[in-house]
Amino acid sequence: METKKEILAGIIIIAALTLLTISTSASAQQQGVKRNDLQRHDLSIPGYETVQARIDFEPGALAIKHKHPGEEIIYVLEGLLEYQVADKPPVTLKAGEVLFIPAGTVHSAKNVGTGNAKELATYVVEKGKPLVVPVN
Repeated sequence: METKKEILAGIIIIAALTLLTISTSASAQQQGVKRNDLQRHDLSIPGYETVQARIDFEPGALAIKHKHPGEEIIYVLEGLLEYQVADKPPVTLKAGEVLFIPAGTVHSAKNVGTGNAKELATYVVEKGKPLVVPVN
């Protein structure tokens, strides 16, 4: 039989995990940037999966510096997006253009157009790791 202390400790742990989940979700959805996961599938390579997502950017919205535990392939669907990848000069892409980002490479994206912008992001990543890791 569980003691009151054990029950209280369990409640505290559940509450802390819930707050951590809410905090992580809030930081992943930055103001003006909306992520919509489309599909996730295991790959034939053990321990890896592919994830596809559509990311929508309002005018002027910035996806802060971050990295992924695998490669990212970007296809711009709409608008003008400026990407800062590692220490390279920024590159601006329009609808129909693509960009490859190597695993673990710090990057950011900003809508530099006057309207909304959208990208299709395809990730080939290690399973069990956070898909997006913010970087200061």
